[in-house]
Amino acid sequence: MAQVLEFKLPDLGEGLTEAEIVRWLVEVGDVVAIDQPVVEVETAKAMVEVPCPYGGVVTARFGEEGSELPVGAPLLTVAVGATDASSASPGDDGAAAEEPSGGSGSGSGSGSGNVLVGYGTGAPAARRRRIRPEWNTAPAAPAAPAAPAVVSAPSRPAPVAVGEVNGRQGPVAVVSPLVRRLARQHEIDLRGLTGSGPDGLILRADVDSAIRQAGEAGAVTEAAAHTAAEPVVAETSTVQVGAAAPAAAERIPLRGVRGAVADKLSRSRTEIPDATCWVDADATELMAARAAMNAASGPSGGPKVSVLALLARICTAALARYPELNSTVDTAAREIVRLPGVHLGFAAQTERGLVVPVVRDAHTRNAESIGAEIARLTELARTGKLSPAQLTGGTFTLNNYGVFGVDGSTPIINHPEAAMLGVGRIMPKPWVHKGELAVRQVVQLSLTFDHRVCDGGTAGGFLRYVADCVEQPAVLLRTL
Repeated sequence: MAQVLEFKLPDLGEGLTEAEIVRWLVEVGDVVAIDQPVVEVETAKAMVEVPCPYGGVVTARFGEEGSELPVGAPLLTVAVGATDASSASPGDDGAAAEEPSGGSGSGSGSGSGNVLVGYGTGAPAARRRRIRPEWNTAPAAPAAPAAPAVVSAPSRPAPVAVGEVNGRQGPVAVVSPLVRRLARQHEIDLRGLTGSGPDGLILRADVDSAIRQAGEAGAVTEAAAHTAAEPVVAETSTVQVGAAAPAAAERIPLRGVRGAVADKLSRSRTEIPDATCWVDADATELMAARAAMNAASGPSGGPKVSVLALLARICTAALARYPELNSTVDTAAREIVRLPGVHLGFAAQTERGLVVPVVRDAHTRNAESIGAEIARLTELARTGKLSPAQLTGGTFTLNNYGVFGVDGSTPIINHPEAAMLGVGRIMPKPWVHKGELAVRQVVQLSLTFDHRVCDGGTAGGFLRYVADCVEQPAVLLRTL
């Protein structure tokens, strides 16, 4: 006899408490293997495929795509030990039993207990097959002769397997989460698209084409409706003057990355008494040094070094001199905790919103190593593949808002860190150099710091050292 087990949304780590269902990978009636991914969810930090620790027949799913579930809420139920179609009859939908403390029924052994892809038992995933409910496999009854009977009789739609549209079966051939998000935002059914990529892979161009076609069809329908309504409007125009209803305000849920950013920034503003100081610096010598590095060839050559990588290396040198800013405040114990290593975060704007990837052990890296890690993490952020571990644990943040074409800002500290260095755009400006007016490459640097961990003298000393390194990169030779 089959045993129905309930699989709950697991704790995905890093303090996450909820997740949004992006896409179901199984339907009710599908057969799943142990550790087979059953749903794709989006947390405040990453997109994750969640595997099921049980093997059997899916009897119920909880939550629609786009809905948000808290950790510990039921995801689906699985009939373990089912061997025939009767195990997945419609009467089983929504049924759930408490999880047993020991092993499960026959046919599955016991669940692996793993919750993240890549940490399973290694068992090959069984091919999913559709278990047809009895009411669907029975021969169709002849149509009733009376029209009223057809209208009053409830109709039951035939189930459609995952991806079974236009004669195609199998999972939807989409790899990019950005493509899925774009389709979801414009209410495009990916199962109805034929991909133009390799092996039928659905690309962004396919979704864009479907959006355009939907827009054209909507425009034609709207025009026809408007034309049909014109005579009525003409007759009643004298009555409708001034009666137009005001447009409703748009409400956007604060969830996912946007919700996580809102919570963290609000907490920072509430808990941290921050202050900001800033200074203009002549970055001409730094830009010349970078150009010389990137122009080098032969044994002294190497990968291109970015301005952000050089500024990151300057930050690690400055934090070694002023460790007060590489700390956090334990409010419960009323203690300042100075951290032994520098895990440098850098702000990155993506289609999912603002994220802060973290370069681990930045204090042990040179500019070339930091630059390579920044490039790797930036690419992962762009494709939405950053893991929660790559987005947490930072001790200091570097924010290059100059890429947006602005000179200065007063950034909000990335809680629970104690400081953030902001960098504006580097642009030619008149500057007094060696007693004469000249056009130089000037940048504005700003430091926002937690006034609990240090006073203005320490913050000013840190910022002045950073500015000195920008103006005279040779100063860094002391610490290399």
